[in-house]
Amino acid sequence: MSHPTPSRADLKAQAKSLRSALAASGHAVSHSQSLELLARQLGHRDWNTLHASTGNTPPVPFHLGQPVSGVYLGQRFRGVIIGLREMAGGSRYQVTLRFDAPVDVIRFDSMSNFRSQVTAVIDRTGRTVEKTSDGQPHLVLERG
Repeated sequence: MSHPTPSRADLKAQAKSLRSALAASGHAVSHSQSLELLARQLGHRDWNTLHASTGNTPPVPFHLGQPVSGVYLGQRFRGVIIGLREMAGGSRYQVTLRFDAPVDVIRFDSMSNFRSQVTAVIDRTGRTVEKTSDGQPHLVLERG
């Protein structure tokens, strides 16, 4: 599994945290030194190389623990992302959702099939390629 490069803001926050941790252990370093150390920890030659690599990486649109809402098989839901795996170089994600309340995925009054958790493959916009018989995506995620 590949791990996407964090955003520049996340990297700077990590460097700040590293600097604080080093200072607490009696090893004071400047902010620029902490940026350089972080870059080397992440396998880059220096901060400039790491910084440049983040410019070409689109931000990851989803994260574990993220609250989401949307539509699953025609039914509205609210839930949370409990599993996430990047696929196809970041153009698709396998996502596992736990619904706040079970969702009845059968539209007939005489039958029910409740789901509390589902796994699907979505694109960066939060939609599945697979569609229902009426042409709607199986899953459409919205943030929060």
